[in-house]
Amino acid sequence: TQHRDMLLEAWHEFFRSERRPLARRVELNDHELCVDLADGRRIIVPLTWFPRLLAANPSARANWQLLGDGDGIHWPDADEDLSVAGLLAGSRSAGTRAA
Repeated sequence: TQHRDMLLEAWHEFFRSERRPLARRVELNDHELCVDLADGRRIIVPLTWFPRLLAANPSARANWQLLGDGDGIHWPDADEDLSVAGLLAGSRSAGTRAA
């Protein structure tokens, strides 16, 4: 019974982590934010959704780091943090209006 419980917990943990959308690569240009996910998907959203990134200079935009295992993205020079789950849900920074 003890081994069965350990095996079940390991099984559930493996499949929970495999299904989490995780960022692997980020690209920005003057108009779009593109995020490549570990599962092969690519999220492309208008940069106007994120005014701090839109206003940031190219070097600040290029200075990003993954949060956790890739659950989010942090731009220290632009003071911006985005979650992959939020991007997939279509969330925008506060103060931006839906099109």
